[in-house]
Amino acid sequence: MFIDIACSQKKKYNQNAYGDYFASNRFPNMNRIVAVLSDGLGSGIKANILACMTSTMLLKFMENHSDIEKSCEIIMNSLPVCKIRGISYSTFSAIDCFENGKAKIVEEGNPDFIWIRNNEVLKPEFQTIQSKDFKNRKMKFYDIQLERYDRIIFCSDGATQVAMGSKEFPLGLERSGLIKIILKKLEQEPEISSKDLSDFLIKQIQYIAPKKELKDDTSIVSIYCRDPRESLIFTGPPYHSEKDSFYANNFINFKGKKAISGGTTANIISRELNIPVSADLSTNTGKLPGLLKMEGVDLVTEGILTLTKTLEYLKNEKPEKNAAKVLMDFLLDSDVINFLVGAQVNKAHYDPSLPIEIEIRKNIIKQMAQVLEEKYLKKVNIQFI
Repeated sequence: MFIDIACSQKKKYNQNAYGDYFASNRFPNMNRIVAVLSDGLGSGIKANILACMTSTMLLKFMENHSDIEKSCEIIMNSLPVCKIRGISYSTFSAIDCFENGKAKIVEEGNPDFIWIRNNEVLKPEFQTIQSKDFKNRKMKFYDIQLERYDRIIFCSDGATQVAMGSKEFPLGLERSGLIKIILKKLEQEPEISSKDLSDFLIKQIQYIAPKKELKDDTSIVSIYCRDPRESLIFTGPPYHSEKDSFYANNFINFKGKKAISGGTTANIISRELNIPVSADLSTNTGKLPGLLKMEGVDLVTEGILTLTKTLEYLKNEKPEKNAAKVLMDFLLDSDVINFLVGAQVNKAHYDPSLPIEIEIRKNIIKQMAQVLEEKYLKKVNIQFI
């Protein structure tokens, strides 16, 4: 079971910094993911610093200690209190989840999370932990078992309190109103991704706000338990050409989405499997070469130039409409990404006649894997051949 997680956020109207902060990390070797959403007191830079401090500290505690309850309790007892308003400088929601469905959730001050199964909202039992140092501060601790296709939604109070004081929502949207929006969307699109759902909810919340101006920072964290979407990207010819047929057959028989990056690689697959490859003239736009077409392969692009631009887009998220954007979307639509990278250089018998682009390709793929793992929480496997 794969844990698909995403966060979407909007700043308070007329502010230049987010007052909420989301942090997460995935541990592929442990089949584990940890995530924290913190809401800093107030808005702007000060709130951002407070929320960032809370989220990053708590995430580090959770990463290094198996006991999420103890980690959160330390943070709860450590957070200072605003002298003017007499409340905590930040609130938080945290989850420590494994791909077998075992999950622990802790909340302090944020709206109660929403747990949906088969379009019904579950009401899990929880343990209340009172702060030893602050009488008005307590947290809820949940120990739950998730199942395939379950949904979990965390949010900051900007989501539940939106439009408070208006004629339609005198008490704000409230948790119940947010649930109605979620359930309606899931009826329409039961397999919607976490990212698409969180983006949709943020847009709906902003639409509800008077003049579409949010009076508080708003964050939605969406979690979806589902089967993993796997993909395979073959780039670069194998170092030993006598193995071309072996790798070509392994590629075409892969059970998942398949992509080829590189004209030479595409020609090898075409030759070994007797599958014609042709240019897709409709995609020849911009400075990058267009796409190619091959039966049985979901995506075929040019090599080094397209890979380099795709890495740039993954880092900066400002894509143009070209082949690199298509490859980026292909990668982000996958949960487990497998790279088959040709021309591995073995130091024991290094051949100085090998073109420099081999090292460039290897470096690009390694950088891409790092960005996909750290920024987008993907599982990435690289095999040099």
